[in-house]
Amino acid sequence: MALFQKAPSTPEEAAKYGPLPIPPSEVAEMSEDEWYAKAYRGDDSPQLTIRAVLMGSFLGFFLAMTNLYIGLKTGWHLGVAITACIMSYSLWQVLFKTGIARTQMTILENNCMQSTASAAGYSTGGTFVSAIAALLMISATPDNPQGQHLPIWVLIAWTFFLAILGVVLAIPMKRNMINQEKLKFPSGLAAASTLQSLYADGSEATRKARALLWSGLAGAIVPVLIDAHYIVDKVRTTAEATYYKAIFPGTSKLFDFLPGRGTRVVDDQEVAASPSDWNIVMDHNPVMIAAGALVGLRVAVWMTISALALAYWVGPMGQLNMAINADGESFAAVTSPGRAWKEVGLWLGAPIMVASGLLSFAFQWKTIGRAFKGLGKGGESGGDNPTAGVEVPSSWFLWGMLLSGAGVVFVAESEFHIPYHLGALAVILTFVLALVACRATGESDITPTGAMGKIMQLTYGVLLPSNSPTFATSNLMTAGITAGAASSSADLLNDLKSGYLLGANPRRQFIAQFCGIFTGTIATVAGFMVLVPDATKLLGDGVNAPEFPAPAAVAWKAVADVFASGIEHMHPMHVSAIYVGLSIGAFMVIAEKFAPKSIRTWLPSATGVGLGFILPFQYPLSMLIGAGIGAIWTHKNKKTSDDYLVPIASGIIAGVSIMGVVAAALNNFVFVNPVGGGH
Repeated sequence: MALFQKAPSTPEEAAKYGPLPIPPSEVAEMSEDEWYAKAYRGDDSPQLTIRAVLMGSFLGFFLAMTNLYIGLKTGWHLGVAITACIMSYSLWQVLFKTGIARTQMTILENNCMQSTASAAGYSTGGTFVSAIAALLMISATPDNPQGQHLPIWVLIAWTFFLAILGVVLAIPMKRNMINQEKLKFPSGLAAASTLQSLYADGSEATRKARALLWSGLAGAIVPVLIDAHYIVDKVRTTAEATYYKAIFPGTSKLFDFLPGRGTRVVDDQEVAASPSDWNIVMDHNPVMIAAGALVGLRVAVWMTISALALAYWVGPMGQLNMAINADGESFAAVTSPGRAWKEVGLWLGAPIMVASGLLSFAFQWKTIGRAFKGLGKGGESGGDNPTAGVEVPSSWFLWGMLLSGAGVVFVAESEFHIPYHLGALAVILTFVLALVACRATGESDITPTGAMGKIMQLTYGVLLPSNSPTFATSNLMTAGITAGAASSSADLLNDLKSGYLLGANPRRQFIAQFCGIFTGTIATVAGFMVLVPDATKLLGDGVNAPEFPAPAAVAWKAVADVFASGIEHMHPMHVSAIYVGLSIGAFMVIAEKFAPKSIRTWLPSATGVGLGFILPFQYPLSMLIGAGIGAIWTHKNKKTSDDYLVPIASGIIAGVSIMGVVAAALNNFVFVNPVGGGH
């Protein structure tokens, strides 16, 4: 099989490779033999072309930065497949109509493009919003609050090998989960249906593309106004240093007319705290509003409720709760209102998410059993089955696992001080946990990446000596192996599901996914270094809330800290918060598991409650606004909501994120004082 195919050279040739006359929902019910006879488009159908991979790499570069930006803000990783499909179709239409492109891209080319973009935009960023960000936080000290970044080559190698490991781990699972068991993989079905509709109705595609484009342009204006610090701040500028500021502030104190709780220190005097001291402000950045529209009302409502509970109950209680440290000095559980989310909210919210994630995973014991039972049934692509020749061969899995696993183990030992045998064990355990995570994705469209990481953190909390000075680093990075690879595997299977429903060749789609990893690695590493030049972007400067709260990293860091320092050295209120959080998280999962279906949607969301405690208030508030807008829109006009909500929200996120990276680059490298002045 040739690596790359030739794209259609004439419109007539391109027209021969239009969409299947069979809808994806019908293809999903076919047996393997039926699929090969009725749906498979053949080995010669243009799919893996250079133009498809180049377009996917181009879009994936920017989508990788988008997912990194939103992941550092919220802890979520948003799927990029549908956004990539719409953007690619629209861009290629422009190139075709202007004569730059000779023919339209076929639907299978667009599907390969989506795989490349998805690998770049999704498969490479998971470790940065969790383990890598948490490691940077840990490196910050009172003497060095900026922390210490890992060397660039380490970040590149680690990201690349983990993404490759995740991609190859999915190979033995594909035939069993997609061809034979016909697991739903809802995101893959949605991507296939989107592509079918784009090619079947050009006017609908144009409308969605315009919605995405205009919302993206509108979102791109915001960082120029509130993030880029290129206006000289005459109030702060001195003869020794030049300071810069943005045109407009990033937040406003709209809620200070409300009563506040607790106190703050002004000129060594305690005064009553206002709501804005507890981060109850209005964020002017619409990216979280757009994210809330995608996440939904239930999660956003409970995020806001728990954030209010932190500001009006838990935080003020922490200010009054004193303890004695090793030097005989008294200190409070909360030292200032603006730090409550990371001083006590962290120890309440993170355990809620840990307990809910692990218990939810345990309740999926049937899924776990089916994962191991089904592994041996269809993993091989040999035999008399006619589809065997188009499936990804097992040799690709073996060589890929060997090379990527060796790379991961080498970097883990040389840079993170994880012994070779424990690094190899982490790779083996990753295969086991990725197998379960992929099945969960296929059945529910939810990849339990967080739960996978926590299982590894708990496992290596026992295997690694906790008195080692590098324990926290080793604990985080072994968990990062599993979380990063599991998300990549699930992403590939979603793409392979989409291709299966469109009649694509899985070998060529696998190669397209592999190609995207190169672009994604570069974009993610570069984006992280630009957005997070030092740890203060994640931890704040002691006065202001952090620009990127990175809740996923905060939860990972909390688990590593408990193992490293021992729970007995913590403030008593923080210890109590851990136990309360674990109990709340477990109770929520049990309640949702056994409650009647009619009331489950009204029960608290464990994810929402946990995130509300570990995010500064402005983020849950913005997400609530977005979720409310989405809910009202859907209630008023479900058809237009179904058509335009995702393109508009995705466009805003893409526009803000991409220009946010540009603004951060300007702040870090252009509008800075060479003598040492700040922004």
